[in-house]
Amino acid sequence: MADRPFDVITFDCYGTLIDWERGIRSAFAAAAAAMRQPIDQDAVIKLYLEHEAAVEAGPYRSYRAVLAETARQVAARLNWPLPESGAGFLAESMPAWPPFPDTNPALRRLHDAGYRLGILSNVDVDLLAWTRRHLAVPFDIVVTAEQAGSYKPAPRHFLMARELIGSARWLHAAQSYFHDVVPACALGITVAWINRKGEAASDGAKPDRECRTLEDLADWLAP
Repeated sequence: MADRPFDVITFDCYGTLIDWERGIRSAFAAAAAAMRQPIDQDAVIKLYLEHEAAVEAGPYRSYRAVLAETARQVAARLNWPLPESGAGFLAESMPAWPPFPDTNPALRRLHDAGYRLGILSNVDVDLLAWTRRHLAVPFDIVVTAEQAGSYKPAPRHFLMARELIGSARWLHAAQSYFHDVVPACALGITVAWINRKGEAASDGAKPDRECRTLEDLADWLAP
């Protein structure tokens, strides 16, 4: 595909390639069952998003620690008797979090079209290694929170990626408006918003492209 518009495409992983919400729902459901507690899945996701963002905004800690602290805080809000020894259930569940159905077909199309692919993720190196077993293509560029020492939307992931990518034409594709679209726009990085839930932009950042699915992205870049 000699006329492809970019050389490199990077992705956020969880929420874009991996169905993190399904994984989190399953993990909390299993924890609730073990403690014989009722569960409102929608309330769990809302609380998870609220508390994870607050934990990540504090001093850097490993993503395992972020997940454990988030689990503690969500359990406290739900009045669950989560034992300290059980706070690691989210990290322990991550190797089973599945890709979205469109992920691997789209990745194969983009890889076969000649794009170099990468991942910029708010996660530890070892946890991402487990997740990559679900993904059908190699990734040349990988930046994790463990390597960056910070969590998106902080800019370090993107600055490290730019050092690795150099002058090649770069597109970043991500579902999270908060973690990825806003900082990428602020840094002048071309960004495609994978708006899986049909959300409204919240603060005026303007992605260069909006796609509902990764299939839509592949239709654009590797027709």
